Amino acid sequence: MQDTIAALDHIRRTVPEIRDELGIDPIPVRAIRDPEIYEIEKEQLFKKVWLKVATAWELPNPGDYKVKELPVADASILIVRGKDGKIRAHHNVCTHRGNKVVPNKGFETYGRARANVVTCRFHGWVFGTDGPLKSVPMEEAFGHLDKSCLGLREIACDEWEGFVFINFDPNPAQSLKDYLGDFATLFGGYPYHESTTAFRYSTVLKCNWKVAHYAFSEGYHVPTIHAGSLPGFRGIEHSDFKLIGPHASSTIYGAGMEAAPSTQVFAGVLHASDAHKPHAEQLPVHINPTRRDDFQFELPNVFPNLLIHLASGCGYPGLSYFTHQFWPLDHGTTLWEGINYFRPARNAAEYAAQVHVNALHRNAWLEDTATMEDTFTGIMSGAIDDMQLMDQEFLIRHAARTLDSYLAGGTQ
Repeated sequence: MQDTIAALDHIRRTVPEIRDELGIDPIPVRAIRDPEIYEIEKEQLFKKVWLKVATAWELPNPGDYKVKELPVADASILIVRGKDGKIRAHHNVCTHRGNKVVPNKGFETYGRARANVVTCRFHGWVFGTDGPLKSVPMEEAFGHLDKSCLGLREIACDEWEGFVFINFDPNPAQSLKDYLGDFATLFGGYPYHESTTAFRYSTVLKCNWKVAHYAFSEGYHVPTIHAGSLPGFRGIEHSDFKLIGPHASSTIYGAGMEAAPSTQVFAGVLHASDAHKPHAEQLPVHINPTRRDDFQFELPNVFPNLLIHLASGCGYPGLSYFTHQFWPLDHGTTLWEGINYFRPARNAAEYAAQVHVNALHRNAWLEDTATMEDTFTGIMSGAIDDMQLMDQEFLIRHAARTLDSYLAGGTQ
C-alpha cells in the first residue's frame, strides 16, 4: 500500500504549491461569454476527448441499449451490449438515408434489442447490435448494395470501472487508459458496480455549461447556499489537492449532517446496516488516507464535464457516490444531470431511508442550480471581465487552464 501511495506523490499539492503552479490571478470570463469559443469547444474538445456516456450496470444484459442525444457533437448515439457481452457505441444513424435507427424520447432512451438486432423504423433495415447490416427489404431493387460497408458507424468506446466512455475522434489521440492516466489508479478499485440503485435528476439551465460545471466544482459556497438544507452544517475543510493531468481532485471534510431530527432517524437505519454504513475502508487507499472520521467525499473533476463525488457512505448517509455531468446544448443552454448511487435496499425501511437522503440531497442541488442562470446573466452583461478565485476554487482554475490548452490545439 505504501508503495502505491508513494507512486502518486507527484499529483499531490499543498496550497502554496497550487498557487505557484496555477497562479492567483483572476481568470477571464471570455471563454464563458463568447459564443465563438463554444463553437471551437465543440470541434476541438467535445469531438476529441473521452466522454462518459453510460454505466455498464445500466446495460446489464445482451441487447440492452441506451440512446443518448449529444447536441454538442451534433450526434445521437446508440450504446448497446452485444450478445458477446461487449458494450459498443455507434452513431444512431441508418446507413440507408440517415434516419435515426432507434427513435429517442428526450435526451436518454433505454430499451432492449430483440434477437440482438435493431431495425430502422423508416424502411426496415436491420443491424446487429455489434454493428453489421444484416438485412435490407427488397435488396434486389438496389441493383448493387455492398452490405459489408453499410454497418452502423462505430464510435470509439471503452470502459473504466464500469463507466462507459466514447470518443468521437475516428483516431483518438489517446486510449481511455492513457487519457485517465493516474486518475484511473487514484480512483480505481472502489466497488462502483455494487451501487446500482440510482436516483437521476436533470434540468435544462439557461447558462453556459462551464457556469454549471464550476458551480459544482468548489465547496466555498456550501455555508451560504446550503444554509437552508443543511442548517447544522459546521463548515468544511477543502484540502488534499491533487492535479492529475487534465483532471483534478480534492477532499471535502466537515460535519453537520445530523442536524435535522428526521435525518437522524433515517440515517440511523442506514448506519445500522452493514451494506449502507460508512465504509471508509473501501475507499481507494489514496482517498482520505488517514481515514478521518469527518470525511464527507472526494471531489474529482474528470475533464471536461464529469464530476464523481466518492463518499462510500461517509457523507450523506448511505450514499455511495454521486455524479454530475454538464452537456452543452448550445452556447447559453446546458443539460445538467445529477445521479445519486446507493447499494440496493434490502427492505422497506432501508429504501425509505434512501429516499429521504436522496430528497435531502436533491434539495441541496436545487439550491445549487438556483444560482447558475443568474451567474450567466451577470457574466453576459459585461459587468465583469474576470473571476476572482480563492484556494477552494482551484478546480475551476485548473479546468479553465486545461480548456485553454485544448482550445489552443493542444492537450494536457
